[in-house]
Amino acid sequence: MACLIIFLTVAILLVTLKLYWKLNTKWNRSYKCLVGKTVLVTGSNTGIGYYTALDFAKRGAKVILACRNKIKGEEAQRQMIKKSGNENIILKLIDLESFESVRNFANDFNQNEERLDILVNNAATLTGLDYMTKDGFPVIIQVNHLSPFLLTHLLLHKLKKSGYSRIVNVASNMVQAGKFQPKNLGLPLDISYKRYRSSQYYADSKLCNAVCTIEMDKRLKDTNIIVNALHPGVIVTNIFDHLPKLFCTIVHSFKWLFKTIEEGAQTTLYVALSEDAGKSGGRFFNNCKDVGHYKNAKDLDFAREVYEKCEKLVGLLPEEQIK
Repeated sequence: MACLIIFLTVAILLVTLKLYWKLNTKWNRSYKCLVGKTVLVTGSNTGIGYYTALDFAKRGAKVILACRNKIKGEEAQRQMIKKSGNENIILKLIDLESFESVRNFANDFNQNEERLDILVNNAATLTGLDYMTKDGFPVIIQVNHLSPFLLTHLLLHKLKKSGYSRIVNVASNMVQAGKFQPKNLGLPLDISYKRYRSSQYYADSKLCNAVCTIEMDKRLKDTNIIVNALHPGVIVTNIFDHLPKLFCTIVHSFKWLFKTIEEGAQTTLYVALSEDAGKSGGRFFNNCKDVGHYKNAKDLDFAREVYEKCEKLVGLLPEEQIK
């Protein structure tokens, strides 16, 4: 009997929590038309990236799907065309584990596309603690931050050319758990020290997203580009699928408790489309509102040091840097 009471109590608490989150989830209410605009979303064949790109397509934009997997990308492209009625959806392949691939993608884009109005750096990974890319960096750091950082710089000319444009960096509230010295950024952590797991790499990569958003905004202040970061909420996507089986099973068992993927895309859309998010840059959004940056992301000297370190790590040429 006692066990039944405990079970019912926990069930009621979980359902109440779900209802509270459901009722307090904000939705992007912008009716902005994107006909004549070009948008690019990384990691757009699934999850939040898919729903973000689909929304842009329904608004009439030319949508560039930047994906790693050709088969999954083509299927996402077909589904988006079918659901939106917009045939101007283009698949371009990019592997964020490779700076060479990022540069090849950017060269192709710059040669074949006239403009870029919205860039959404959405793709991310949570796996690969002991896996180093061929460029010599932990895969989580490179995929989640260094490659998007490089891609953004390589596409700045198109963003500036398009008039008023936006850069949207999908970060996470894991920013607050990030902790590293700029001089150590990109170096492998001591994986024998149990404290350092994929979650720490992930938090560090998201702290990089946040502080580089702040610093980039400062450097772009005299341009027509707005750059902001955001936390999409807690959503169970395929980012968890490569984690230990037990953990993955537990997460998926409670999937109903968290935001749906479509709900998770709303803050990304808000930052990309709303008038409020377009007023100024360097901000951090959660649940479709400006919540300010976490304490560990507010140090402007730290942000500048991280930014300068990233410029060196990705090999930016002088003409590719923001002057």
